[in-house]
Amino acid sequence: MHFEPMLPNTWYPINYIRLILATGLLSISSALPAKDAWPRFRGSGAAGLAGREIPTTWSDTENLAWRTDLPGKGSSSPVIRGDKIFLTTYSGYGQAVESPGDRAQLQLHVVCLSVTDGSILWDHTLDAAEEEQAVTKRVADHGYASPTPCVDSKFVFASFGPSGVVALTHDGEFKWRTSVGTKTAGFGAAASPIEFQDLVIMNASIEDGSLYALDKATGKVRWQTTDIERAWTTPTMVDLPNGKKELILNQKGAILGLDPEKGKRLWSCDAIQDYVVPCVVTDGNTLYCSGGRSNKTFAVKAGGRGDVTATHLIWDVSRGANVTSPLLDDGYLYWSHDKAIALCLRASDGEEMFRERMPTRGRVYASIVGDGQHLFLTTRDAGVLVLAASPEYTEISINRLGNPEERFNATPAIAGDRLFLRSDAALYCVKKEKTD
Repeated sequence: MHFEPMLPNTWYPINYIRLILATGLLSISSALPAKDAWPRFRGSGAAGLAGREIPTTWSDTENLAWRTDLPGKGSSSPVIRGDKIFLTTYSGYGQAVESPGDRAQLQLHVVCLSVTDGSILWDHTLDAAEEEQAVTKRVADHGYASPTPCVDSKFVFASFGPSGVVALTHDGEFKWRTSVGTKTAGFGAAASPIEFQDLVIMNASIEDGSLYALDKATGKVRWQTTDIERAWTTPTMVDLPNGKKELILNQKGAILGLDPEKGKRLWSCDAIQDYVVPCVVTDGNTLYCSGGRSNKTFAVKAGGRGDVTATHLIWDVSRGANVTSPLLDDGYLYWSHDKAIALCLRASDGEEMFRERMPTRGRVYASIVGDGQHLFLTTRDAGVLVLAASPEYTEISINRLGNPEERFNATPAIAGDRLFLRSDAALYCVKKEKTD
C-alpha cells in the first residue's frame, strides 16, 4: 500500500487523521526507545547498568506503577524490548516442598507482559522433560524457571535446562524447541542464553558439558564446544580493539576466550579452581571474572592466544562472590554478595573499598544493578538496599514490596525510567510518580 507524504501547510480532515492512526502510519506508543531495551540477563553486555531517574524510595503505595501476579513461580529476570516484557515461570508442581504435587503436571511458561500497565499479553506453556529433578529444598530455592530469556528484534529465546531451549515470536507464536542435554545437578539450571548475529549461544555445561550455538531461525545446532566444566555462568561477549568480538566463558579452572562464529577455543587463563556461577563483566577488553566458594576475582586482558596465564592476567584477589555477578561503574566493582554483604573493589588493582552487611541474615541470589548514580541490591526477604554509586559506603534507603512470604531471587531489570523487580509471585514496576 502506498501513502502520499504529508506536505507542509496541507490541511487534513480529522477523519483522515483517524484513518492514519488506525492503519499504524502515525501512532503514539508507550514503547521504550531501543536504547532502553534490557535484552538479556543483566542487560546489554551483561553490564547491569542502565536507566535514568529511577526512584530511590518506593513501597506498595509510593512510586509503584503496577504489580502483576504471575502464572507460577520462578527466579528468572525479566527482559524488555519496546513495549513488551518477557520472563519465565513454572506451575503444576513444586510450588511448595511439603506438598509438591505430581511431577508429571509440571508446566513451563514463557510469559509476555505490557510495559505500560503490566497486563499479561500472552502465556505460552510447555510440558517439562521427564529428566527434570524432583523438588527438594535446594531445588525449590530457585525452581524450574531460573535462566533468564534473551530477546532480539524478532524472537524471544528461553532456556529451561534439561527441558531445552525454545524460541517464540514477540506475539507468542511457537517456532522451535531444541534439547541441549538432560543432565541435572545441585540447584538446577542457571545459565541464560545470549544472542549473537543469527545465533543463540547457550552454556549447557550442567546439562551436557558443552557450549552450544543454535540457529535462531530453526534451532539447529550450528556448533558445539565440549569439555565445559562446572559452569552455571551466562556467557559474555567482548569487543576487541581490532573490531572483532570474542565469546567469554568462565568455568572451573579457567577463563576461556572463543570465536563466537565457530566455537573454536582461542585462549585460556588459569583461574577459579571451583564451580563458577557469576557472569563476566567487561571494560573494553579487560575482563573481571569472579566465583568459587572461596570467592576469588581475576582481572584478565582478552585477545590472546593459547595459555595466557603468564601474559594477560592483571591481578587476582581473594574477594568476590560465589553466586552473584558484579557491576562495574566508574572504575569500581560492586557486588550484592550471596552471603548478604555489600562489597566494593577498585577495578585497577582489586583493592577493597568497603565490605558491609546487608539488611538480611539470609542468602542473596539477585545480582546488583545500577543506574549510574545509585546501586540496587536486592535481598530475598528484606527489600532492596539502595546505595550511592561511590567507593565510600553510603546507604540511601531500604525499600520493601509485597507480602512477607514473597521471595525476591531474580536480578532486577532497568529500562528507561523504570525498575522491574520480580518475586516468586509477582512482577513489579517501580517508576517515579509525576507531580503537578
